[in-house]
Amino acid sequence: MQPLQFAVPVGALDALEPYIAHVVLALVLVNMFTRIRAHSVHQQQVDDGADELSRYLPHSITTVLLVLASFVFLIVEPHGGMVMSVLAIGLFLTDFFEFESRQVEARNDMTFERPKGAVAASLLALLYAGYQSLFVFIQPVWNAIV
Repeated sequence: MQPLQFAVPVGALDALEPYIAHVVLALVLVNMFTRIRAHSVHQQQVDDGADELSRYLPHSITTVLLVLASFVFLIVEPHGGMVMSVLAIGLFLTDFFEFESRQVEARNDMTFERPKGAVAASLLALLYAGYQSLFVFIQPVWNAIV
């Protein structure tokens, strides 16, 4: 008996098992690109003299999809999914607070900075998602060493 047998159709997720790590990696990359675009949109808003910034919807959507995909990865691969879920939730929280700090900078006419914390969190997520999905390519070398 599976632990989540009645809450989630675990058998249906078995078909996603070979692909979910690649989906998470793709979502991390898309999230990084939308972060770059969101920063340029926010910079444009500040240059136009806006006191309030608006959230960039594509970036918010990719962040939520990344968290949800990491939860699916948690069901399929418990250890790797737990690490990826923690990184994705950390990325979500970092994005939230980075946006709020950009709001303060725009409101108080301060120097508008890049989201350094969110970039660092996304790089960590990228490294781990890359490790999970691309380990197949380095597995022969890894097994030869270990």
